Amino acid sequence: YTTGTDFTANTFTVYNRLVEFERGSTKVEPGLAEKWDVSPDGLTYTFHLRHGVKFQTTSFFKPTRDFNADDVLFTFNRMLDPNQPFRKAYATSFPYFTDMGLDKLITKVEAVDPYTVKFTLKEVNAPFIQNMAMEYASIQSDEYAQQLLKAGKAADINQAPVGTGPFIFRSYTKDATIRFDGNPDYWKPGAVKISKLIFSITPDAAVRVQKLKSNECQVMSYPRPADIAPLKADSNLDTPSQPGFNEGYVAYNTTKKNVDNVEVRRALDMAINKKAIIESVYQGAGQSAIAPMPPTEWSYDKNLKVQPYDTAAAKALLAKAGFPNGFEMNLWAMPVQRPYNPNARLMAEMIQADWAKIGVKANIVSYEWGEYIKRGHAGEHDAMLIGWTGDNGDPDNWLGTLLGCEAVNGSNFSH
Repeated sequence: YTTGTDFTANTFTVYNRLVEFERGSTKVEPGLAEKWDVSPDGLTYTFHLRHGVKFQTTSFFKPTRDFNADDVLFTFNRMLDPNQPFRKAYATSFPYFTDMGLDKLITKVEAVDPYTVKFTLKEVNAPFIQNMAMEYASIQSDEYAQQLLKAGKAADINQAPVGTGPFIFRSYTKDATIRFDGNPDYWKPGAVKISKLIFSITPDAAVRVQKLKSNECQVMSYPRPADIAPLKADSNLDTPSQPGFNEGYVAYNTTKKNVDNVEVRRALDMAINKKAIIESVYQGAGQSAIAPMPPTEWSYDKNLKVQPYDTAAAKALLAKAGFPNGFEMNLWAMPVQRPYNPNARLMAEMIQADWAKIGVKANIVSYEWGEYIKRGHAGEHDAMLIGWTGDNGDPDNWLGTLLGCEAVNGSNFSH
């Protein structure tokens, strides 16, 4: 799945990438590649791999060699080639990779020698290095993959992960805990400061706060907006914050009857009281979006104008579009709290009430989070609450990934 939950609980603990983002920024630094060269025509990227990097030893895998070019080839060819043996044994999709069009951009990945890998591109791609630092590009062990293939257990690559990262996966108890050990062989000396890391899966934000206050857990994320001030006032707790690099939105499925009409979508948008949503759902800790990216993105255009909140004008526009008496549709609300939406159910109820004023009856629908994403990719919704947290600081990470043709059936939930 392409969700921040998966990245936090797996990608950044277990794995590394060829290049990495400097912590807290979108500036790229060397990762499993010590350095890289770009050809003068911008079509060839050559990565020089780090020597002596060890894959993790676990109860289910004991590596016999260090990380090398074979692992890079396995990682990327699995995404590129539908006939690659592991891909055939464990059929899966790679939404990030395909949403960004990398399956069409990368024409070849080859090993020049055991510690040098060359990527050839079809055309020049400005954010290619930033894209290579993103989560989907986490390097897998080819040796482990071959072991799984031989044992007929290819799907275990998801449930029993092996990487070169700072923490070693130990166990997962559904809806309860994920346990990791600090990696004693991590290639960044002194970087791993703790020996045990436990994710205590706690969907309720109020319970997370109680666990933090009682020192049952030491770090929590996504407080309810209403809890931020009391948390900041507690002298025993540190509450760092910064402007979010995210955006929450309604994705109207443009392939569905009624919402395929742009005037209908404009009417629905004008009918939503966004100011009330910011006050009630975000408790003031948010701002109205005027662009398909947040103001923390360098290419944000602050001159764009939003439609005013105007129920009467929305109703008139709906009548002009051929719906004087409105219509019925479904509105999906995610079951989990996200950085871009602390309470999707409440937001959906407020939108439902706003739309009722223009004669549109919205039925609120929800599914388990994984199912919600899967069905959204398939385009089953009329409209759904969703959002995005930026990855690499490039505007294409918003425009291409969320609105581009390659991303239909992926993160382009508007289709």
